[in-house]
Amino acid sequence: MIKINLLPFRATRQKEAIKRQITFFCLVVVLLLAALGFVFLQVNSRLNKVEREKAQLLTDLQTYDKILKEIKENEKKIGEIQAKLSVIRELEKNKSGPVHLLDEIAMAVPKDKLYLTSLSETKGSLTLMGTAMDNETVALFMTNLEQSEYIQSVDLNSVQLRFLPEFKLRISEFVLDCKTYAYKEKPKTTTK
Repeated sequence: MIKINLLPFRATRQKEAIKRQITFFCLVVVLLLAALGFVFLQVNSRLNKVEREKAQLLTDLQTYDKILKEIKENEKKIGEIQAKLSVIRELEKNKSGPVHLLDEIAMAVPKDKLYLTSLSETKGSLTLMGTAMDNETVALFMTNLEQSEYIQSVDLNSVQLRFLPEFKLRISEFVLDCKTYAYKEKPKTTTK
């Protein structure tokens, strides 16, 4: 019987298997390093792109900040101009208001029957003093005043009859209190 020594063949096969495993392991490591390098390059490229976009957005933001500051300044100027315009309108209204009020009073006076001797206005309260031929003329004058858009209310304060002996004539002296367009009621405050 012949004996064959297979031991060196097995050792050679084991060496070759180990070489293959080492080669396979080295190949896997190289491929893994290549994949990691590729991923690193991709991530680095994306990071650079994002940083460029960030820099662009920051410059855009600075531009927009300047524009927003200009808009806020313009809105402030517009508010100031509108406030000035409202003051001017109010002044124009108040300037022409007394003229219209005096015109309305003059139109309400019955001709040749009533004469005003005094007129005073403070903070929307108008006081009229005068003489009339009779009480009906005073009542007509009050009715005419109430129809005016510049006078809100007319109240008779007093009426006195006087006799003028030199003319043999009876006249009525009156005092009227009126609320004008300038009168504004104070808001009622509720206390709790």
